[in-house]
Amino acid sequence: MISNLLEKTNNVKRSAYVWNAINAVLSACQCPVILLVITRTNGMVDAGIFSIAFAVASLMLYVGLYGLRRFQASDVMEKYSFQQYHGMRFITSAAMIIASAAYCFYGILFNDYSWSKFTVVFMICMLKLIQAYSDVIHGRMQQKGRLDVATKCSSVRYVLEVLAFIVMLIITRNLVAATFVCVGVSVIVLMLTTVNVGRNYCELRPSFEGQMIKQLTIEGFPLFVSLFLNMYISNAPKYAIDAFLTEEIQAYYNIIFMPAFMVGLIANFIFNPILTSYAELWMSKTISDLKRFEKLIVRQCFVVLGLSVLGLLIAYTIGIPVLSWIFSVDLSPFRNELCVVMMGGGMLAYSMFFSTVVTIIRMQAPMLICYAIAALCAKIFSKFFVVEYGIMGAAAMYGIIMTLLSIMLAILMIWRIRKEHKLVGDKFGRE
Repeated sequence: MISNLLEKTNNVKRSAYVWNAINAVLSACQCPVILLVITRTNGMVDAGIFSIAFAVASLMLYVGLYGLRRFQASDVMEKYSFQQYHGMRFITSAAMIIASAAYCFYGILFNDYSWSKFTVVFMICMLKLIQAYSDVIHGRMQQKGRLDVATKCSSVRYVLEVLAFIVMLIITRNLVAATFVCVGVSVIVLMLTTVNVGRNYCELRPSFEGQMIKQLTIEGFPLFVSLFLNMYISNAPKYAIDAFLTEEIQAYYNIIFMPAFMVGLIANFIFNPILTSYAELWMSKTISDLKRFEKLIVRQCFVVLGLSVLGLLIAYTIGIPVLSWIFSVDLSPFRNELCVVMMGGGMLAYSMFFSTVVTIIRMQAPMLICYAIAALCAKIFSKFFVVEYGIMGAAAMYGIIMTLLSIMLAILMIWRIRKEHKLVGDKFGRE
């Protein structure tokens, strides 16, 4: 019955596009919606605890995923069997559990975590663990041409997770109880949707063949590191606030950070549909197509600039009153901080775009160096910025690190394109 409902469609491609968009929006709205309810029911302290819990869990998610989703979905020749991907996901999920527990115990020992905060952070990590596990089955569905089914499963789970959390929080006003109920509902939905329907696309039996697991570990490592570092860089100010400031400041920062995140999300939606054309132009290896490739990049840069300026204007004029009304807190002292974060959001959009282009032109290894430098700078300077300047310091650090990353990726991209111009020009002559 459930399988029939999830698989029913008149147009698979259209359904996949629509549900992929719905799934992305639901995923992006999960944290803001829950945070909104927490601020109105439990106050800013619990809102701060949930904010850092979600930030830590989002980082740990990349340990569980290990960057293998796109690799798996594009493995049409099935170099690795689903059973091997499934076995690998068990291993990375175990690593995610260990890493999550280690972070929480570190919080107890060095960041003055209470046991209730320890529990909330760990349980939200386990919520993301469910997402990490379901992803391998969803990858198989996508591999078999049913991305629509995978995204429907995720969308249903996101909605029911949020509803379960909100209902339990309103009833009990207890953050720990709400996280336990949320995780329990998520497990049930996982079994009824992803696991139930997944049997139509694969045999749910993991394989732990040593040689193949080793190869998967090696092949997935560069993408895993880049995605992990990217998430760390985005959340570095939150980790610094968690270590040196209060839960209330954490909540305030996360509220003003959300519009900046939305700029990156919108930019991602805009340029994703045209990535195939970028790749085709790059692979053609002619001067005329390289010039068209460059024009597309320049045009996209202006699109991101326009979105960033628009977002900044909205933030400066009505951003604070709207956010204050939505979250029922006074954010009037943080107008300048919001504007600085919005500028950082624009640089986030640029870094996302440049990293995608760098991947298309096959410069992943140097890209890892760019991410490593940015992450190292975030680690070194985060304490100074946050301790000395509070929320403004966190906002400024975010903007500076994102700008540094964008500049490094842009330099790498320009260097590679110019090199390709020279190679093609030497081979075929100028057109």
